[in-house]
Amino acid sequence: MRVEVWSEITCPWCGLGSHRLDRAVQPFGHGDEVEVVHRSFPLSDRYPVGSVISVREATLRNYGLAGARLEAATGRVEALAEQEGLSPYRVLENEVGNTRLAHEFLAHASVEGKNRLAWDTIFRAYFGQARPVFGLDELLDLADEIGLEREETRRVLTDGRYAVAGAQDSDTLLDILRQAWDDTHPTVVVAGDNAAVCGPDGCAVPVAAAAHL
Repeated sequence: MRVEVWSEITCPWCGLGSHRLDRAVQPFGHGDEVEVVHRSFPLSDRYPVGSVISVREATLRNYGLAGARLEAATGRVEALAEQEGLSPYRVLENEVGNTRLAHEFLAHASVEGKNRLAWDTIFRAYFGQARPVFGLDELLDLADEIGLEREETRRVLTDGRYAVAGAQDSDTLLDILRQAWDDTHPTVVVAGDNAAVCGPDGCAVPVAAAAHL
């Protein structure tokens, strides 16, 4: 049986949900026949590449949460995580940023047969240690930790790929195709137009992902 988990790296419910799934599979009578595969569900394009902001600032900007309401929302996740053996689990005192490069790293790790290990490691680094996971050097350090070849990983993460968010109009897509062709033919990835929402109580599952559940 194959179980696909769609996650954003910085979503605290995603990290907790991954841990809960592992705990459920362990006592399951057919656990050795369950294949858990993590899939990327990026939600961070609102953040500029190369910079980070605090979770406090991000939740105020995106959801209008601050003060006691924010403490309660994030404290709930942290408390649940602690009850289930994830301690520390840093949600409020953390930073967020654009995760596009991190998802490329996870895709590379998956191709190299390290899907589960890479996702477990990046969740542990981000929530367990409050380590940034947004920049090239930070991801290369993670590559070392899970046994990926560092220079090959560097090449994969700097080879000029493009990511296009949403269902862009044809003229925009044509311009991107021409630019990509001129830049030594990188891969062009067009994402579906899903109205993804991730709030303090969890994330909506993309329609395409739900079809596979």
